[in-house]
Amino acid sequence: MAGQSRKWMILVATIWIQAFTGTNFDFSAYSSQLKSVLGISQVQLNYLAVASDLGKVFGWSSGLALMYFPIWTVLFAAAFMGFVGYGVQWLVITNFISLPYIMVFLCCLLAGLSICWFNTVCFVLCISNFPANRSLALSLTVSFNGVSAALYTLAYNAINPTSPELYLLLNALIPLVISFTAIIPILRQPPFEPLPPDGVRRDSLMFLLLNILAALNGVYLLLFESNSSDITSARLLFGGAILLLILPLCIPGLVIARNWYHRTIHTSFRLEGSGFILVDPDELELHKGMLAHEANRESYQLLNDDVVSNPVKTIAVEEGDADESCCCKKLITRGQLELLGIEHSLWQLLGRADFWFYYIAYFCGGTIGLVYSNNLGQIAQSLGQSSNTTTLVTLYSSFSFFGRLLSATPDYIRAKVYFARTGWLAIALLPTPIALFLLASSGTASALQVGTALMGLSSGFIFAAAVSITSELFGPNSVGVNHNILITNIPIGSLIYGFLAALVYDSHGLSGIKSITDSVVCMGRGCYYLTFVWWGCLSVLGLGSSLVLFIRTRKAYQRFEQARISSNNDS
Repeated sequence: MAGQSRKWMILVATIWIQAFTGTNFDFSAYSSQLKSVLGISQVQLNYLAVASDLGKVFGWSSGLALMYFPIWTVLFAAAFMGFVGYGVQWLVITNFISLPYIMVFLCCLLAGLSICWFNTVCFVLCISNFPANRSLALSLTVSFNGVSAALYTLAYNAINPTSPELYLLLNALIPLVISFTAIIPILRQPPFEPLPPDGVRRDSLMFLLLNILAALNGVYLLLFESNSSDITSARLLFGGAILLLILPLCIPGLVIARNWYHRTIHTSFRLEGSGFILVDPDELELHKGMLAHEANRESYQLLNDDVVSNPVKTIAVEEGDADESCCCKKLITRGQLELLGIEHSLWQLLGRADFWFYYIAYFCGGTIGLVYSNNLGQIAQSLGQSSNTTTLVTLYSSFSFFGRLLSATPDYIRAKVYFARTGWLAIALLPTPIALFLLASSGTASALQVGTALMGLSSGFIFAAAVSITSELFGPNSVGVNHNILITNIPIGSLIYGFLAALVYDSHGLSGIKSITDSVVCMGRGCYYLTFVWWGCLSVLGLGSSLVLFIRTRKAYQRFEQARISSNNDS
């Protein structure tokens, strides 16, 4: 019983870590002042944003560190990297010290790397403590990463709303404080105890309660952040947000009272398995241990062994495809994925067409949303909305949070409606071109707000769902390597999309105005009009790629679901 309570304490700790370590999302709140202090162009500012995203290229180093060091040392290494990376930038922006541009670039790189290390720690904690409900634990904790900018904006308004450089100081200090707070439950991590079937169902109910509480948190931040007009009200609102983050601590108490829940509620409200990774409770014996990096825990099998090792029983041989010569037919069927969960090595992954359709969908979807958030400060400034920059940052952050929460929808409704997760990915990409073409067609404040909300919603869903999709398509045991390969598109996209936006911005800014430090400031719709049009066209390409991926993988999802249902009926 105590072990079950401690694992929920660890989940709360990961929620806190994620909630305060999405520090890259508030870059736009202080980017204009950083640009002015350094006296750099928009292109050079874009390179600093790229440096933060470039940390993801080295994300594999966190997994390597976990092979040789305990998890708490990796956590504090991440905290100190962020402390140095953001702390030095704060010293530069406040003119305490003066550094060359390349040193500031390296500080941004170090700060971005710290975020990857924090994420790896949270992923490992979720996987090791909630193997059967892994997808629910991941989607819940990752969702809080999207609300970081809103929380930092509340803290900023509560302390000194006239000093944008305060964001950098908060980015340096708060994750370090949270790491010291989270270390207590992490050090008391319970040994692995396989759950009985009713235990998995009770955990699913707990996750439902946590998702409801998380939704309330997001609504609170969205509705009340704009009301923080003075420091007193901002402090009260920030205190309310912290209280909502503390409320999940009630979950260990609910675990102790789980028998009462089982008798009165759970008998009439039953949650089935969550996604393909959440195996049926009656087959929990298929799990054979926990993480590979811990010597006392063996690797476990996430898929139904009968489905993976005996594909003949679940795949009907389809005749007649060989004589199809249509190019579209070849595009759909050539090298088509037959089963979910088959492990892919690096070379198998790179040689599979499904991976590249997936890569393009992410590259032309979620990555554009991230680059948009990096440029939000200059976008607002060019449209005369500089005073609303923090509101727009909070708006993007809050809707990104809701998008991440919505990524768990396929897991909760699969008993009623089963739809391939790649299909949900295609639906999630749809708001991106709508938002970008809306922004290109109108420069009003309302269009900017609606477009920002849609961009946050779409990219948030993609970021949270991507881990599960990668695991499903290319194997759960290889997800650490394969997902890091997938997200290499983020620094590449950040460089290309940001460079494109910066060139258009600087070209229109040449006839505009200059700040005291001679950095170009562009004003008017023309600063980003062509950028929005190009981004919108590319997002349509991403949407098309996601549709092709869905069509190619739909049969594999159907086969797995049919095999799962058949296995349940047989048992």
